[in-house]
Amino acid sequence: MKSVRNSVQLIGRLGKDPEVKTFGDKKKAAFSIATSDSYKNAKGEKVEDTQWHNLVIWGKLAEVAGKYLKKGSEVAIEGKLVHRTYETDKGEKRFITEINVNDLVMLGAKSS
Repeated sequence: MKSVRNSVQLIGRLGKDPEVKTFGDKKKAAFSIATSDSYKNAKGEKVEDTQWHNLVIWGKLAEVAGKYLKKGSEVAIEGKLVHRTYETDKGEKRFITEINVNDLVMLGAKSS
């Protein structure tokens, strides 16, 4: 069994086109996907819960994401959860949680 200590698997839709940047000879794609779940609350009403997840992809897979994925594309991803901090231009400390994607499968119909 492969390690499941820090493993994330999600299926969702892109909220915007991937943003691809080049660092030397390596590419990075960043985008977010939405996952939705529904449940019934105490009154028996159906409630839709949507969560947004920040994704980061490196290398050849980043090139593929930049070329073929668009806002609304449905994808299945596998990766690991990463927490990091950074400082803004104004010196404010920010915390972010991302998923570093190892594998990506494009779902749905082929776009024209």
